[in-house]
Amino acid sequence: MIGKPTDGPISRYINRKLSAPISRFIVSRRWDVDPNIVTIMTTVFGIIAGALYVVAYPWIAGIMVQLASVLDGVDGEIARITNKQSKFGGFFDSLLDRFVDIAILIGLSVSALVISEGPNEVKVIFFLSMIALSGSLLVSFMNARSEASLGTHPSKVGGVPLATRDIRLFIVFIGSIISAFYVEALIWTLIVVGVMTYTHVLLNLGILSKRFWIRKENRALIHKESARNIGVAELEEVCGGSSGRATKEILGDDR
Repeated sequence: MIGKPTDGPISRYINRKLSAPISRFIVSRRWDVDPNIVTIMTTVFGIIAGALYVVAYPWIAGIMVQLASVLDGVDGEIARITNKQSKFGGFFDSLLDRFVDIAILIGLSVSALVISEGPNEVKVIFFLSMIALSGSLLVSFMNARSEASLGTHPSKVGGVPLATRDIRLFIVFIGSIISAFYVEALIWTLIVVGVMTYTHVLLNLGILSKRFWIRKENRALIHKESARNIGVAELEEVCGGSSGRATKEILGDDR
């Protein structure tokens, strides 16, 4: 499988359609490529995409953001095709992805600040950028801690893929393209990313909490029932041949 079970909808139905042929082409040429080197290259590409918000038109930067999102899948695909997967590779890719996320949202925020009018609007945009950035990092943090502490990714236990990384970058891409016709779209992009990321975190926190609380309750019930059955078995053993009658007399018929 060239994709991942935790892929979001944009990755599954759009990005993988573009990145998979690139990965297969590289492998077919028998180029001995280290997936970690590919990770570094795509990270540099993503950071450049974020920087373009400051030095170029936002719609150009937005296109670069979506290209960076597509290329981000190449390193993992090559690793899976060539059987070069490693725990360090996953950690390395995840960490560098955060650098790209930060660069893109900072670049988008700076571009939005350029069009601001007056100190009050600057404060609002700064607040919105902090919400979008912190929400983006919270989504990634929750996924990582869920796998480390609970042993599973939220998507594997019924989690809602509302603001996965591929969706966030796609929203940035769409908002940046719209800004070519409606410049305030950059501000609305920050609002949408902020609202969706925090909603994503709260919804999936509720799903995880409910699932593992139910599991905890079920374990407690099973343990209680097991202890009760052991007690009944020991009592019947002590009572000997008249165990059935003695047990009913002591525990009652509705045991």
